[in-house]
Amino acid sequence: MTDRPNALTYKDAGVDIEAGDALVQRIKPAARSTDRPGVMGGLGGFGGLFDLRAAGFNDPVIVAATDGVGTKLRIAIDTGLVDTVGIDLVAMCVNDLVCQGAEPLLFLDYFATGKLSVEEGARVIEGIAEGCRQAGCALIGGETAEMPGMYAAGDFDLAGFAVGAMERGAALPIATRPGDVLLGLASSGVHSNGYSLVRRIVVDSGLDWEAPCPFGEGSLGEALGGTLGQALLAPTRIYVKPALAAIRSGGVRALAHITGGGLTENLPRVLGGDTVASIELDAWTPPPVFRWLTGQAGLGESEALRTFNCGIGMVLVVDPEDAERIAALLGAAGETVFRIGYLIEGDGPAVRYVGGLE
Repeated sequence: MTDRPNALTYKDAGVDIEAGDALVQRIKPAARSTDRPGVMGGLGGFGGLFDLRAAGFNDPVIVAATDGVGTKLRIAIDTGLVDTVGIDLVAMCVNDLVCQGAEPLLFLDYFATGKLSVEEGARVIEGIAEGCRQAGCALIGGETAEMPGMYAAGDFDLAGFAVGAMERGAALPIATRPGDVLLGLASSGVHSNGYSLVRRIVVDSGLDWEAPCPFGEGSLGEALGGTLGQALLAPTRIYVKPALAAIRSGGVRALAHITGGGLTENLPRVLGGDTVASIELDAWTPPPVFRWLTGQAGLGESEALRTFNCGIGMVLVVDPEDAERIAALLGAAGETVFRIGYLIEGDGPAVRYVGGLE
């Protein structure tokens, strides 16, 4: 095989191998900052290695989860505020893992774009590394795919893959029973679900992402810099470390990550068939962003509760004798904890609401 004049190269076709190599070198320090016991080797191999015994497990069961960021990514791309969507990506995976009783151990990411920007890619992956640090898991590898013709200029997509482990016999949920208490952990905002509706609401409101945050004085948007786009990009809260501490302390029967479907759809996933969750809606006050979204859309309460987290990002189902102790433990770990209800006998709708959201 010989070169010929005017020969095409891979770069001519839109794929810059040098840029990909530069990105790998740029993100190596971020990946190394997530190292934890069990990590073997580093970035650059054909696969990531992890030693479960070195991580402290004797008879482990592996648990895996995968997710993305959804159309929240559209706001990040349109505003150029891409630094925290990596936290969202990790959160969506590891918060699911801990609901099974598993400790997240390692994370892999998939970053795909039409034309790779080393600077933008590094900002995204550094956000992923920050999410991994918050969760206590290691970023041990990933894939950066430059695919011209597949994505519009400036667009990219993300997927995440988390692997965790637990000792055999420690899986959640365990049998729930009437009288069990529901502890809700406050969300940091909309998290990463419902954004197709969020984006439609913003369009219909006539505002743009640079508009001053309309949620009122002291709102999350002002804390993040003041714009509507910044407020809606508040990263998903990662509950892993406090949740694991609660599980290991005893008395936790189940956890439910409140994602798409809200409390209405997610809590029943961890309940027994003969129990119903009775939720007291006046037990917490949703953050201002939800009042603004539902008001702009004219969204009914039932629809809001099955679309958004409405201020509760994780629910723990706990033994009533341990509820006060676990709530105190979670509070000491930095969580805002609400006692939002309890389980009752029943075979009707798996979630029954009492009262109304403020």
